[in-house]
Amino acid sequence: MKKLTVRDVAVAGKRVFVRVDFNVPFDEKTGAITDDSRIRAALPTIKYLIDSKARIILCSHLGRPDGKVVESMRLTPVVKRLSQLLGQPVSTTADCIGPDVRKAVVSLREGQVLLLENVRFHPDEEKGNPAFARALASLADIFVNDAFGASHRAHASISGIADFIPSVAGFLLEREIDMLGGLLEDPERPFAALVGGAKVSDKVAVLENIIEKIDFLLVGGGMAATFLKAESYDVGQSKVEDDLVETAARLMTTAREQGVRLMLPVDAIVAEEIGPGARAEVASLGKILPQHRIVDIGPETVQNFAAVLRECRTVFWNGPMGIFELPQFAAGTRAMANELADLKATTIIGGGSTAEIVTNMELTEKMTFVSTGGGASLQFLGGEKLPGVEALLDKDSREARRLVR
Repeated sequence: MKKLTVRDVAVAGKRVFVRVDFNVPFDEKTGAITDDSRIRAALPTIKYLIDSKARIILCSHLGRPDGKVVESMRLTPVVKRLSQLLGQPVSTTADCIGPDVRKAVVSLREGQVLLLENVRFHPDEEKGNPAFARALASLADIFVNDAFGASHRAHASISGIADFIPSVAGFLLEREIDMLGGLLEDPERPFAALVGGAKVSDKVAVLENIIEKIDFLLVGGGMAATFLKAESYDVGQSKVEDDLVETAARLMTTAREQGVRLMLPVDAIVAEEIGPGARAEVASLGKILPQHRIVDIGPETVQNFAAVLRECRTVFWNGPMGIFELPQFAAGTRAMANELADLKATTIIGGGSTAEIVTNMELTEKMTFVSTGGGASLQFLGGEKLPGVEALLDKDSREARRLVR
Protein backbone atom coordinates (compact mmCIF):
# COMPACT_ATOMS: atom_id res chain seq x y z
CA MET A 1 0.00 0.00 0.00
CA LYS A 2 1.35 3.44 -0.95
CA LYS A 3 -0.24 5.17 2.03
CA LEU A 4 1.30 5.54 5.47
CA THR A 5 -0.16 3.07 8.01
CA VAL A 6 -0.55 3.11 11.76
CA ARG A 7 2.48 0.83 12.17
CA ASP A 8 4.67 3.47 10.51
CA VAL A 9 4.16 6.18 13.13
CA ALA A 10 4.88 6.53 16.85
CA VAL A 11 1.62 6.39 18.82
CA ALA A 12 2.73 5.77 22.41
CA GLY A 13 1.15 8.35 24.68
CA LYS A 14 -0.55 10.04 21.71
CA ARG A 15 -4.26 10.72 21.36
CA VAL A 16 -5.24 8.69 18.30
CA PHE A 17 -8.58 9.37 16.60
CA VAL A 18 -9.72 6.20 14.80
CA ARG A 19 -12.61 6.33 12.34
CA VAL A 20 -14.20 2.90 12.40
CA ASP A 21 -17.31 1.51 10.74
CA PHE A 22 -19.54 0.14 13.48
CA ASN A 23 -22.69 0.49 11.39
CA VAL A 24 -23.92 -2.93 12.52
CA PRO A 25 -27.39 -4.45 12.08
CA PHE A 26 -29.79 -4.70 15.02
CA ASP A 27 -32.82 -6.81 15.84
CA GLU A 28 -35.72 -4.34 15.70
CA LYS A 29 -37.56 -6.03 18.59
CA THR A 30 -34.74 -6.67 21.05
CA GLY A 31 -32.21 -4.04 19.99
CA ALA A 32 -29.49 -6.69 20.04
CA ILE A 33 -26.66 -6.67 17.51
CA THR A 34 -27.31 -9.44 14.98
CA ASP A 35 -23.91 -9.34 13.26
CA ASP A 36 -20.79 -7.97 14.95
CA SER A 37 -18.39 -8.70 12.08
CA ARG A 38 -17.68 -5.00 11.44
CA ILE A 39 -16.71 -4.54 15.08
CA ARG A 40 -14.46 -7.60 14.94
CA ALA A 41 -12.86 -6.34 11.73
CA ALA A 42 -11.56 -3.25 13.54
CA LEU A 43 -10.10 -5.17 16.49
CA PRO A 44 -6.56 -5.63 15.08
CA THR A 45 -6.06 -1.86 14.80
CA ILE A 46 -7.63 -1.14 18.19
CA LYS A 47 -5.65 -3.87 19.97
CA TYR A 48 -2.44 -2.69 18.32
CA LEU A 49 -3.04 0.82 19.65
CA ILE A 50 -3.85 -0.51 23.12
CA ASP A 51 -0.64 -2.57 23.17
CA SER A 52 1.27 0.47 21.87
CA LYS A 53 0.03 2.56 24.82
CA ALA A 54 -1.95 5.05 22.74
CA ARG A 55 -4.98 6.94 24.02
CA ILE A 56 -7.70 5.72 21.66
CA ILE A 57 -10.70 7.78 20.52
CA LEU A 58 -13.08 5.81 18.29
CA CYS A 59 -15.62 7.46 16.01
CA SER A 60 -18.39 5.82 13.98
CA HIS A 61 -21.77 6.39 12.41
CA LEU A 62 -24.81 4.16 12.81
CA GLY A 63 -27.75 4.18 10.43
CA ARG A 64 -29.15 7.28 8.77
CA PRO A 65 -30.30 9.73 11.47
CA ASP A 66 -30.19 12.62 8.97
CA GLY A 67 -28.29 14.97 11.26
CA LYS A 68 -30.62 14.56 14.24
CA VAL A 69 -30.35 12.67 17.53
CA VAL A 70 -32.27 9.41 17.16
CA GLU A 71 -32.34 7.40 20.39
CA SER A 72 -32.53 4.04 18.61
CA MET A 73 -29.31 4.87 16.73
CA ARG A 74 -27.14 5.52 19.76
CA LEU A 75 -23.97 3.43 19.99
CA THR A 76 -24.65 2.09 23.49
CA PRO A 77 -25.02 -1.58 22.39
CA VAL A 78 -21.82 -1.26 20.35
CA VAL A 79 -19.92 -0.02 23.41
CA LYS A 80 -21.11 -3.06 25.37
CA ARG A 81 -20.12 -5.52 22.63
CA LEU A 82 -16.76 -3.86 22.00
CA SER A 83 -15.96 -4.02 25.72
CA GLN A 84 -16.68 -7.75 25.67
CA LEU A 85 -14.50 -8.35 22.61
CA LEU A 86 -11.58 -6.30 23.95
CA GLY A 87 -11.82 -7.71 27.45
CA GLN A 88 -11.65 -4.22 28.94
CA PRO A 89 -14.13 -1.40 29.58
CA VAL A 90 -14.80 1.09 26.79
CA SER A 91 -16.05 4.50 27.89
CA THR A 92 -18.48 6.59 25.87
CA THR A 93 -19.83 10.10 25.50
CA ALA A 94 -23.25 11.60 24.81
CA ASP A 95 -21.91 13.52 21.79
CA CYS A 96 -18.86 13.53 19.54
CA ILE A 97 -17.74 17.14 20.08
CA GLY A 98 -18.07 19.70 22.84
CA PRO A 99 -16.71 20.38 26.37
CA ASP A 100 -17.85 17.07 27.87
CA VAL A 101 -16.20 15.15 25.04
CA ARG A 102 -12.96 17.09 25.46
CA LYS A 103 -13.02 16.37 29.20
CA ALA A 104 -13.45 12.63 28.51
CA VAL A 105 -10.56 12.71 26.03
CA VAL A 106 -8.25 14.54 28.46
CA SER A 107 -8.94 11.93 31.13
CA LEU A 108 -7.93 9.02 28.88
CA ARG A 109 -4.90 7.08 30.04
CA GLU A 110 -2.53 5.05 27.89
CA GLY A 111 -4.24 1.94 26.52
CA GLN A 112 -7.75 3.19 27.30
CA VAL A 113 -10.53 3.34 24.71
CA LEU A 114 -13.30 5.91 24.27
CA LEU A 115 -16.12 5.59 21.72
CA LEU A 116 -17.78 8.87 20.72
CA GLU A 117 -21.52 9.03 20.06
CA ASN A 118 -22.92 8.61 16.55
CA VAL A 119 -21.15 11.18 14.40
CA ARG A 120 -24.11 11.42 12.02
CA PHE A 121 -26.21 13.03 14.74
CA HIS A 122 -24.55 16.20 13.39
CA PRO A 123 -25.67 17.38 9.91
CA ASP A 124 -22.18 18.80 9.33
CA GLU A 125 -20.70 15.29 9.19
CA GLU A 126 -22.27 14.30 5.87
CA LYS A 127 -21.84 17.84 4.54
CA GLY A 128 -18.10 17.53 5.13
CA ASN A 129 -18.12 20.83 7.00
CA PRO A 130 -14.49 21.94 7.62
CA ALA A 131 -15.33 23.54 10.98
CA PHE A 132 -16.85 20.29 12.20
CA ALA A 133 -13.87 18.32 10.87
CA ARG A 134 -11.54 20.72 12.72
CA ALA A 135 -13.50 20.20 15.95
CA LEU A 136 -13.05 16.43 15.63
CA ALA A 137 -9.37 16.81 14.77
CA SER A 138 -8.76 19.00 17.82
CA LEU A 139 -9.39 15.96 20.02
CA ALA A 140 -6.32 14.08 18.79
CA ASP A 141 -2.72 14.10 17.60
CA ILE A 142 -3.07 11.49 14.85
CA PHE A 143 -5.96 10.30 12.66
CA VAL A 144 -6.32 6.66 11.63
CA ASN A 145 -8.90 5.72 9.00
CA ASP A 146 -10.03 2.13 9.45
CA ALA A 147 -13.53 2.63 8.03
CA PHE A 148 -13.11 1.32 4.50
CA GLY A 149 -16.86 0.80 4.14
CA ALA A 150 -17.42 4.56 4.46
CA SER A 151 -14.29 5.74 2.66
CA HIS A 152 -16.15 6.49 -0.58
CA ARG A 153 -17.86 9.35 1.29
CA ALA A 154 -16.27 12.80 1.54
CA HIS A 155 -17.55 13.24 5.09
CA ALA A 156 -15.95 15.29 7.85
CA SER A 157 -14.78 12.30 9.89
CA ILE A 158 -13.60 10.39 6.81
CA SER A 159 -11.63 12.84 4.67
CA GLY A 160 -12.16 16.31 6.18
CA ILE A 161 -10.30 15.58 9.41
CA ALA A 162 -7.17 14.73 7.39
CA ASP A 163 -6.78 18.43 6.56
CA PHE A 164 -5.92 19.18 10.19
CA ILE A 165 -3.86 16.33 11.68
CA PRO A 166 -1.50 13.67 10.28
CA SER A 167 -3.58 10.87 8.80
CA VAL A 168 -2.72 7.21 8.22
CA ALA A 169 -4.45 3.93 7.39
CA GLY A 170 -5.54 1.28 9.88
CA PHE A 171 -4.92 -2.41 9.34
CA LEU A 172 -8.42 -3.14 8.00
CA LEU A 173 -8.29 -0.37 5.41
CA GLU A 174 -4.79 -1.47 4.42
CA ARG A 175 -5.93 -5.07 3.90
CA GLU A 176 -9.00 -3.96 1.92
CA ILE A 177 -6.88 -1.94 -0.49
CA ASP A 178 -4.26 -4.68 -0.80
CA MET A 179 -6.78 -7.48 -1.42
CA LEU A 180 -9.03 -5.57 -3.82
CA GLY A 181 -6.05 -3.94 -5.51
CA GLY A 182 -4.57 -7.38 -6.08
CA LEU A 183 -7.58 -8.27 -8.21
CA LEU A 184 -6.77 -5.40 -10.53
CA GLU A 185 -3.02 -5.78 -10.59
CA ASP A 186 -1.98 -9.43 -10.54
CA PRO A 187 -4.74 -12.03 -10.01
CA GLU A 188 -3.90 -15.71 -10.29
CA ARG A 189 -5.62 -17.12 -13.38
CA PRO A 190 -8.11 -18.25 -14.44
CA PHE A 191 -9.96 -15.32 -12.89
CA ALA A 192 -13.77 -15.15 -12.74
CA ALA A 193 -16.12 -12.33 -11.79
CA LEU A 194 -19.47 -13.55 -10.47
CA VAL A 195 -21.85 -10.59 -10.44
CA GLY A 196 -25.47 -10.29 -9.44
CA GLY A 197 -27.78 -7.95 -7.59
CA ALA A 198 -30.72 -5.95 -8.83
CA LYS A 199 -29.17 -3.33 -11.09
CA VAL A 200 -26.69 -3.18 -13.94
CA SER A 201 -26.19 0.50 -13.09
CA ASP A 202 -24.54 -0.47 -9.80
CA LYS A 203 -21.96 -2.60 -11.59
CA VAL A 204 -21.24 -0.84 -14.90
CA ALA A 205 -18.07 0.92 -13.73
CA VAL A 206 -16.69 -2.28 -12.19
CA LEU A 207 -17.42 -4.36 -15.27
CA GLU A 208 -15.88 -1.78 -17.57
CA ASN A 209 -12.76 -1.62 -15.40
CA ILE A 210 -12.17 -5.36 -14.98
CA ILE A 211 -13.46 -6.75 -18.28
CA GLU A 212 -9.93 -6.86 -19.73
CA LYS A 213 -8.53 -8.50 -16.59
CA ILE A 214 -10.88 -11.47 -16.20
CA ASP A 215 -11.25 -14.80 -17.98
CA PHE A 216 -14.89 -15.50 -17.08
CA LEU A 217 -17.88 -13.24 -16.45
CA LEU A 218 -20.87 -14.92 -14.82
CA VAL A 219 -24.01 -12.77 -14.60
CA GLY A 220 -26.97 -13.58 -12.36
CA GLY A 221 -29.43 -11.76 -10.13
CA GLY A 222 -31.96 -9.19 -11.26
CA MET A 223 -29.37 -7.49 -13.46
CA ALA A 224 -29.25 -10.59 -15.67
CA ALA A 225 -32.67 -9.60 -17.08
CA THR A 226 -31.14 -6.50 -18.70
CA PHE A 227 -28.38 -8.61 -20.28
CA LEU A 228 -30.94 -11.18 -21.48
CA LYS A 229 -33.08 -8.39 -22.94
CA ALA A 230 -29.99 -7.20 -24.83
CA GLU A 231 -29.81 -10.71 -26.32
CA SER A 232 -33.49 -10.40 -27.39
CA TYR A 233 -34.89 -12.84 -24.82
CA ASP A 234 -38.34 -12.31 -23.31
CA VAL A 235 -37.97 -11.85 -19.54
CA GLY A 236 -41.66 -11.39 -18.67
CA GLN A 237 -42.26 -8.98 -15.79
CA SER A 238 -38.61 -8.95 -14.72
CA LYS A 239 -37.24 -5.50 -14.03
CA VAL A 240 -35.13 -4.30 -16.94
CA GLU A 241 -33.09 -1.10 -16.98
CA ASP A 242 -34.13 -0.11 -20.48
CA ASP A 243 -31.65 2.75 -20.64
CA LEU A 244 -28.82 0.27 -20.03
CA VAL A 245 -29.74 -2.43 -22.53
CA GLU A 246 -27.29 -0.96 -25.03
CA THR A 247 -24.64 -0.76 -22.31
CA ALA A 248 -25.16 -4.43 -21.52
CA ALA A 249 -24.85 -5.28 -25.20
CA ARG A 250 -21.63 -3.28 -25.44
CA LEU A 251 -20.17 -5.03 -22.39
CA MET A 252 -20.97 -8.41 -23.92
CA THR A 253 -19.33 -7.40 -27.19
CA THR A 254 -16.24 -6.20 -25.34
CA ALA A 255 -16.08 -9.45 -23.39
CA ARG A 256 -16.16 -11.51 -26.57
CA GLU A 257 -13.54 -9.31 -28.23
CA GLN A 258 -11.27 -9.72 -25.19
CA GLY A 259 -11.70 -13.49 -25.17
CA VAL A 260 -13.69 -13.41 -21.94
CA ARG A 261 -16.13 -16.29 -21.61
CA LEU A 262 -19.46 -14.65 -20.76
CA MET A 263 -22.13 -16.77 -19.10
CA LEU A 264 -25.76 -15.76 -18.68
CA PRO A 265 -28.52 -17.85 -17.09
CA VAL A 266 -29.90 -20.65 -19.29
CA ASP A 267 -32.79 -21.19 -16.91
CA ALA A 268 -34.36 -19.31 -14.03
CA ILE A 269 -36.61 -19.59 -11.02
CA VAL A 270 -39.68 -17.53 -11.83
CA ALA A 271 -42.76 -16.39 -9.92
CA GLU A 272 -45.89 -14.40 -10.59
CA GLU A 273 -45.65 -12.49 -7.32
CA ILE A 274 -43.06 -11.65 -4.69
CA GLY A 275 -43.82 -12.52 -1.09
CA PRO A 276 -43.44 -15.16 1.63
CA GLY A 277 -46.18 -17.32 0.12
CA ALA A 278 -45.17 -16.90 -3.53
CA ARG A 279 -44.87 -20.09 -5.58
CA ALA A 280 -41.66 -20.57 -7.51
CA GLU A 281 -41.06 -22.72 -10.60
CA VAL A 282 -38.26 -23.42 -13.05
CA ALA A 283 -38.41 -21.96 -16.55
CA SER A 284 -35.89 -22.45 -19.33
CA LEU A 285 -34.59 -19.42 -21.16
CA GLY A 286 -36.97 -18.69 -24.04
CA LYS A 287 -39.94 -20.12 -22.12
CA ILE A 288 -40.46 -17.40 -19.54
CA LEU A 289 -44.14 -16.45 -19.62
CA PRO A 290 -45.33 -12.83 -19.82
CA GLN A 291 -46.67 -12.93 -16.24
CA HIS A 292 -43.44 -14.33 -14.80
CA ARG A 293 -40.63 -12.51 -13.08
CA ILE A 294 -37.11 -13.92 -12.70
CA VAL A 295 -36.35 -14.33 -8.98
CA ASP A 296 -33.27 -16.60 -9.00
CA ILE A 297 -30.96 -18.52 -11.30
CA GLY A 298 -32.18 -22.00 -12.20
CA PRO A 299 -30.62 -25.41 -11.41
CA GLU A 300 -28.96 -25.84 -14.82
CA THR A 301 -27.41 -22.38 -14.52
CA VAL A 302 -26.15 -23.28 -11.04
CA GLN A 303 -24.43 -26.33 -12.51
CA ASN A 304 -22.92 -24.31 -15.38
CA PHE A 305 -21.63 -21.58 -13.09
CA ALA A 306 -20.25 -24.12 -10.61
CA ALA A 307 -18.37 -25.98 -13.34
CA VAL A 308 -16.64 -22.78 -14.44
CA LEU A 309 -15.82 -21.66 -10.90
CA ARG A 310 -14.08 -24.97 -10.24
CA GLU A 311 -11.64 -24.15 -13.03
CA CYS A 312 -10.64 -20.84 -11.48
CA ARG A 313 -7.80 -19.78 -9.22
CA THR A 314 -9.32 -16.37 -8.39
CA VAL A 315 -13.00 -15.46 -7.97
CA PHE A 316 -14.57 -12.11 -7.13
CA TRP A 317 -18.24 -12.25 -6.15
CA ASN A 318 -20.55 -9.29 -5.71
CA GLY A 319 -24.34 -9.46 -5.71
CA PRO A 320 -26.89 -12.20 -4.92
CA MET A 321 -28.20 -14.48 -7.66
CA GLY A 322 -31.82 -13.83 -6.72
CA ILE A 323 -34.15 -12.41 -4.09
CA PHE A 324 -32.26 -14.24 -1.35
CA GLU A 325 -34.32 -12.72 1.48
CA LEU A 326 -37.10 -15.22 0.61
CA PRO A 327 -36.08 -18.88 1.13
CA GLN A 328 -37.82 -20.14 -2.02
CA PHE A 329 -35.78 -17.67 -4.10
CA ALA A 330 -32.42 -18.18 -2.34
CA ALA A 331 -31.20 -21.55 -3.65
CA GLY A 332 -29.00 -20.12 -6.41
CA THR A 333 -27.31 -17.63 -4.11
CA ARG A 334 -26.72 -20.26 -1.42
CA ALA A 335 -25.34 -22.69 -4.00
CA MET A 336 -22.81 -20.11 -5.23
CA ALA A 337 -21.72 -19.32 -1.66
CA ASN A 338 -21.20 -23.01 -0.88
CA GLU A 339 -19.35 -23.51 -4.16
CA LEU A 340 -16.91 -20.67 -3.43
CA ALA A 341 -16.38 -21.93 0.12
CA ASP A 342 -15.15 -25.27 -1.27
CA LEU A 343 -12.82 -23.84 -3.91
CA LYS A 344 -9.05 -24.14 -3.64
CA ALA A 345 -8.71 -20.62 -4.96
CA THR A 346 -8.53 -16.98 -3.88
CA THR A 347 -12.13 -16.01 -3.16
CA ILE A 348 -12.94 -12.36 -2.52
CA ILE A 349 -16.43 -11.27 -1.49
CA GLY A 350 -17.36 -7.71 -2.40
CA GLY A 351 -19.13 -6.53 0.73
CA GLY A 352 -22.72 -5.34 1.15
CA SER A 353 -25.46 -7.95 0.80
CA THR A 354 -22.96 -10.51 -0.51
CA ALA A 355 -20.93 -10.27 2.70
CA GLU A 356 -24.19 -10.53 4.66
CA ILE A 357 -25.06 -13.76 2.85
CA VAL A 358 -21.66 -15.33 3.52
CA THR A 359 -21.76 -14.25 7.17
CA ASN A 360 -25.28 -15.60 7.74
CA MET A 361 -24.27 -18.91 6.19
CA GLU A 362 -21.22 -19.00 8.51
CA LEU A 363 -18.85 -19.28 5.56
CA THR A 364 -16.69 -16.23 6.24
CA GLU A 365 -13.73 -18.28 7.45
CA LYS A 366 -13.80 -20.35 4.27
CA MET A 367 -13.37 -17.32 2.02
CA THR A 368 -10.01 -15.67 1.40
CA PHE A 369 -11.38 -12.22 2.13
CA VAL A 370 -14.78 -10.69 2.82
CA SER A 371 -14.82 -6.94 2.23
CA THR A 372 -16.52 -4.67 4.75
CA GLY A 373 -17.42 -2.17 2.04
CA GLY A 374 -20.26 -2.60 -0.43
CA GLY A 375 -20.33 0.75 -2.23
CA ALA A 376 -16.69 1.42 -1.38
CA SER A 377 -15.46 -1.85 -2.87
CA LEU A 378 -17.46 -1.29 -6.06
CA GLN A 379 -16.19 2.26 -6.40
CA PHE A 380 -12.60 1.14 -5.83
CA LEU A 381 -12.84 -1.73 -8.33
CA GLY A 382 -14.54 0.64 -10.74
CA GLY A 383 -11.33 2.66 -10.84
CA GLU A 384 -12.68 5.60 -8.86
CA LYS A 385 -10.71 7.30 -6.12
CA LEU A 386 -12.00 6.98 -2.54
CA PRO A 387 -11.93 10.32 -0.65
CA GLY A 388 -11.12 8.58 2.63
CA VAL A 389 -8.09 6.87 1.11
CA GLU A 390 -6.87 9.80 -0.99
CA ALA A 391 -6.80 12.02 2.11
CA LEU A 392 -4.20 9.82 3.85
CA LEU A 393 -0.50 10.59 3.72
CA ASP A 394 1.52 9.08 0.88
CA LYS A 395 4.54 7.11 2.08
CA ASP A 396 6.89 9.16 -0.07
CA SER A 397 5.52 12.57 0.98
CA ARG A 398 7.65 15.06 2.87
CA GLU A 399 5.32 15.04 5.91
CA ALA A 400 5.32 11.23 5.95
CA ARG A 401 9.11 11.18 6.09
CA ARG A 402 8.98 13.46 9.13
CA LEU A 403 6.47 11.20 10.89
CA VAL A 404 7.94 7.78 10.16
CA ARG A 405 9.62 6.46 13.25
